[in-house]
Amino acid sequence: MSGAENIDRPLWLRILQSPLARLLLLGGPIFVMMGLSSGFMAYFKGDPLKAIAAVMGMASAAIAFYAGWTRFIERRPLSELSLSGAGREWGTGMLIGAGLYTACILVLMALGMYRIDGLNPWTFVIPAIAMALSSGFFEELFFRGILFRSVEDMAGSWISLAVSALVFGFVHLANPAGTITGAIYISIEAGILLAAAFMLTRRLWLSIGFHMAWNYTQSAIFSGIVSGSISEPGLIRSNIRGPEVLTGGSFGLESSVLAFAFCTITGLVLLFMAIKRGRIVPPSWKRSAS
Repeated sequence: MSGAENIDRPLWLRILQSPLARLLLLGGPIFVMMGLSSGFMAYFKGDPLKAIAAVMGMASAAIAFYAGWTRFIERRPLSELSLSGAGREWGTGMLIGAGLYTACILVLMALGMYRIDGLNPWTFVIPAIAMALSSGFFEELFFRGILFRSVEDMAGSWISLAVSALVFGFVHLANPAGTITGAIYISIEAGILLAAAFMLTRRLWLSIGFHMAWNYTQSAIFSGIVSGSISEPGLIRSNIRGPEVLTGGSFGLESSVLAFAFCTITGLVLLFMAIKRGRIVPPSWKRSAS
């Protein structure tokens, strides 16, 4: 937007278009909707199809509100949720997320720490769909689409990466078995990976796909604990025994050195690709000076 266009905008619009207003007036309602989505999942816990429908309804409302803000307040195209190429990016994220979690389990199996005791009926894979949809869409919309972009507009990509990663990691302390170690691990391994996915593409589909697939594979397939939440049985009846540094203990595999290594390395690769493609935004004071 040119300087002349900036001056021509009314004061109220300039205030609403500020990063801080975006955080409060867009981020606040989206965060509330995320809480309502979690409430619906708990309320319909015994009926997974209703839970899925409720989450999809809330996610649709959140995306509509986000799109409306983008169109009428920010007055720009909704590029981060554009449908062009969305399937390819979402699918790539799904493969990365499922692949990284499966790699961690294969290492534990090779070490004799993850044992398969049998299989549950295939219907056990259905309940986790609502959780994967909710975490994938709401958390990426809020933490990358709103928090990351807002801090980046003010302080640049590097500070935004650090802030969004720390906030994302430490909100997991609110989970039933949340731990400081788990929060730190998630801040680094997932905070870097998910932010780098957004920085590389400047879209949300890659990070949404990763987030959904990791959580779904962890819960629905391998019956793992998702980030300190209550464990639900999935397809595989499993038995995990071993030191917490490798298994993650009561927090889940996100608090293990295996997930830390695999996810952090993948995140750094994506971050390097983003740097090579010139996707790093400087702080606002450097942009103003130039």
